[in-house]
Amino acid sequence: MGIFDKLKDVTNLVTGGSARVTLEYEPQVAYPGEDIEVRVVVTSTGGQVKSKGIFVDIKSSERLEVPRHTVTGQESPVNTTYTGFSQELQIAPAFVLEANETREFSGHVRLPSDAQPTFQGRYVRHQWSLRGRMEALGNDPDSGFLELRVASNG
Repeated sequence: MGIFDKLKDVTNLVTGGSARVTLEYEPQVAYPGEDIEVRVVVTSTGGQVKSKGIFVDIKSSERLEVPRHTVTGQESPVNTTYTGFSQELQIAPAFVLEANETREFSGHVRLPSDAQPTFQGRYVRHQWSLRGRMEALGNDPDSGFLELRVASNG
């Protein structure tokens, strides 16, 4: 292993580039209290990766964006985000991903029974999202957050 290979390994450790992670889930529209089936696929991008497990993160967030001058005397726009729910669930234990190996992990996450539905208003947006993640030394490789639509039970 040359110096450039060692530098690449250090870079992958810091950036999470040691593996590629994808997430698939069903159903695409879920209801409060319902289970969501998840599948996380991880692929080594070169070297061996020692993982502390596979996790699925679920969160809901509300974003408020009020343009300036919407209210009399309001000189600046108002932008804020509130995280209403956040949970990480481990769906697989620690393992070693060999060089260039691909592995799949399946599990499920349950939406809270009082989950607020997804909505888009004039100034407010409430959304749910899921992310698949492989916990490893350094920055955890992940799928990025994918939007999940949550419908109302009533």
